[in-house]
Amino acid sequence: MTATLDYVLQRGDPDATAIVVPGGAHVTYARLREQVEACADALAGAGIRRGDRVALVLPNGLESIVLFLAAASAGAAAPLNPTYKESEFRFYLEDTDARALVVPRGGAEAARKAMPEQVVLIEASVDGSGRVALKSDGGGAPRSHDAPGPDDEALVLHTSGTTSRPKLVPLRQRNLAFSAENIARTYKLMPIDVAMCVMPLFHIHGLMASTMATFYSGGTVVVPPAFDAMTFWPVVASHRATWYSAVPTMHQMLLLRNRGERPVGAENLRFIRSSSSALSGETMHQLESRFGAPVLEAYGMTEASHQMASNPLPPGDRRPGSVGRATGIKIGVMDEAGSLLAAGAQGEVVIQGPSVIDAYANNPEANEKSFTGGWFRTGDQGVLDSGGYLGLVGRLKEMINRGGEKIAPREIDDVLLQHPSVAEAVAFGVPHSGWGEEVAAAVVLEGDATEKELIAFARERLADHKVPRKIFVVAQIPRTPTGKIQRRTVAETFAPKP
Repeated sequence: MTATLDYVLQRGDPDATAIVVPGGAHVTYARLREQVEACADALAGAGIRRGDRVALVLPNGLESIVLFLAAASAGAAAPLNPTYKESEFRFYLEDTDARALVVPRGGAEAARKAMPEQVVLIEASVDGSGRVALKSDGGGAPRSHDAPGPDDEALVLHTSGTTSRPKLVPLRQRNLAFSAENIARTYKLMPIDVAMCVMPLFHIHGLMASTMATFYSGGTVVVPPAFDAMTFWPVVASHRATWYSAVPTMHQMLLLRNRGERPVGAENLRFIRSSSSALSGETMHQLESRFGAPVLEAYGMTEASHQMASNPLPPGDRRPGSVGRATGIKIGVMDEAGSLLAAGAQGEVVIQGPSVIDAYANNPEANEKSFTGGWFRTGDQGVLDSGGYLGLVGRLKEMINRGGEKIAPREIDDVLLQHPSVAEAVAFGVPHSGWGEEVAAAVVLEGDATEKELIAFARERLADHKVPRKIFVVAQIPRTPTGKIQRRTVAETFAPKP
């Protein structure tokens, strides 16, 4: 294949619907290609050249998809979370070395204030006919841009920074094109499939799984402005969505609003996909029993252009607690010395393949730590079984070390979630004068239970050293804007260091 996003976009039938905005525009592949080309030419007219990075601060919708593709065609796209504060925008704009900033017309005030002086401001708007228009304060007439090649930078994102300063991840055209094909083939996506995109489009999950994989298949992407558990099923029903991909938080919100009956619209779902955070076996069971579609947990990360492994479609064996088998790339488990381990041994998950980055940008220290013998070290602890199914134990830096005993927090999460009154559970380590660390947890309840009852429940199911000594009953678990849980943040919120 010609490994660029332009190639991916050219695969759909020109007359087929590529994008649907609920209550708004329906855009065919032909119109989408025209708009991407026009916006890429407009960016070129504003001074964007190959290698220049274009920061995008846009809500989910037609404009965010068109501008992502246009920026990746003229230069490189650098989408940012629209809810960042001014100081956060200042850091990301400077660290990305953005040449231009695209914002909604009259919006994104914090990003505008944070914009460095040399950056070109470009405003985007969508008219009633579903046409994206750009207005620049620093450019001339649109000009033809050079078509990107496979090795050109297409997308720049930051890691979530769970343990340190966020790292800059440059993804090339070939990385993203392979990822789109890989995901489409994993789920046998077809032109008749309709994807419900509820993940934010400043995140690799939404860009690749929901959007670009769908374009590779020639299917349709339905893009509401944001995830809303109240309107989710009416939109699914109205547009006859055949699948959706989300983080466990979103799945849990849908379950909390469900009274046990199968929602109208769920009958059209071929499958439900879960990725970007661990899905408990109990949540998987509830999703399948209430919504009547197979749940496929997948494993992805920014540095691999999203998907690395997935449970298969039926009649394949999908296993609760496993993220499935490698898809399109190689997965291994490695010890600290850099030796690959046999099946059944626990170690660090390592990957190699066409979707994996060549290196972090401007970070030789991170590159030295992250690459060993041609393998990329993910920082995740896991086990590969003899059938190639991968079980994740947790992040290496999130493991709880209680007097030398290494404890995987997820194991404790899963036990607490078995309690009928527990809706969410997050275990973490807290400082202890004798053991170094002790086990604690935060839970959100959907029924009545006391801390004492929950600890007793855990004690019946866990070895003594794994039982939480303190359980915080809270109204809400803090999350990143993409719905991820960072255990360090939870610990700092509910059990701050003295």
